[in-house]
Amino acid sequence: MTTAIVDARIFDGHQVLDANTVVIDGPTITAVGGRPPAGAEIVDAAGATLLPGLFDAHVHTSTQSLALALRFGVTTHLEMQGTNTRDNRAHIENDDTLADVRSSGFGITPPGGHPAELFPPGFRPGPPPGARPAAGPPQAPPVMPFSTTPQEAVAFIPRLIETGSDYIKFMVDDGSVEGHPGLPMLDQATLDAGVAEARRRGMLTVAHALTVDATRMAIDAGIGGLVHLFMDRPHTPEIIERIAASGAFVVPCVVLNASMTGITGAELADDPRVASRLDSAWMDTLRSSFDHYPQGDIDDVLASVKALHDAGVDILAGTDTSVPFPFLGGLAHGASVHHELQYLVRAGLTPVQALRAATSTPARRFGLTDRGRIAEGLRADLLLVDGDPTTTIGDTLNTRAVWRRGTPLAGAAIPHHA
Repeated sequence: MTTAIVDARIFDGHQVLDANTVVIDGPTITAVGGRPPAGAEIVDAAGATLLPGLFDAHVHTSTQSLALALRFGVTTHLEMQGTNTRDNRAHIENDDTLADVRSSGFGITPPGGHPAELFPPGFRPGPPPGARPAAGPPQAPPVMPFSTTPQEAVAFIPRLIETGSDYIKFMVDDGSVEGHPGLPMLDQATLDAGVAEARRRGMLTVAHALTVDATRMAIDAGIGGLVHLFMDRPHTPEIIERIAASGAFVVPCVVLNASMTGITGAELADDPRVASRLDSAWMDTLRSSFDHYPQGDIDDVLASVKALHDAGVDILAGTDTSVPFPFLGGLAHGASVHHELQYLVRAGLTPVQALRAATSTPARRFGLTDRGRIAEGLRADLLLVDGDPTTTIGDTLNTRAVWRRGTPLAGAAIPHHA
């Protein structure tokens, strides 16, 4: 079926266009601008803004979480620790009631290193709930890439690639920020060797790093992206300059850092546009916080985001939302992406710059060239919202419609609000 969305303000992932019509045919955008084709189903978007579907560039997800995210217009999850790797997501790729997903698989860390302290003894993950493996021989269990030497880290890279990791994650964390100081941690030589091997094999590398020292280690190793922002101290010109010179991107996960300091998501939960889409369990999670690093200062985090952005570092919107474990309070799938956008604007980005952080920038940095923008030939992953989020970022929550591969999501619209 051909659908023409007409009279919309169009933010294409980079800028607002002069055009006001987008035509989709099946899963693909077939025209931007011009007149609707004869016989097309018309969607009247007067008073609304059409955006590319949003990304959450740091998440831990499940089938249920992907469904919840899509209700908020988040059409792609970038999983940073989990089991939704290539051979475990056949059930997701063709299900237009779920956000799409890419995954690192499990991050390289020493035995007992982060995030082992968050799981019960003997925990070993299986495929995500509802997973239906691809046809063929039985799939190998998830790779748990525990490494203490450069040789072990190097040896795990091809195994992670073989078992479907879309990018390679390294844990650089001594537990001090999460309230578990003294955890085993990758040393510089092991990190260097693992990153070099992954890059040699053409893989994007990302690092979990919550302190300035861990950030410096990751940058020294040649990491491609930092999927957290340090919060143990204010930034200095030196660390900003090193990150900028490296070309690495940063996923600040400000909402997570706020939760670590004890700030809950109550402000978001009080918004009726959010409350109408979350059940009581997620509302309880959103109203709580992690609160394991109360000495952290969210204003320092916001200042670091602004300094990085001003230095030309690519900022990506991510949340670190997980399945509803009690240790990740203050966050909820889908909703927290919108909260992160509000934090980015509070940090000093313009609404357009914040929107790029959730659309075209993560698509570009993760090599997903089929999405993140509104352009002819790309996936029709789209979010239509009332108002103008390019000037008022909170309008991203005014959902009028969501499309995933050109399929409209039933019940996506929120009740009209003043």
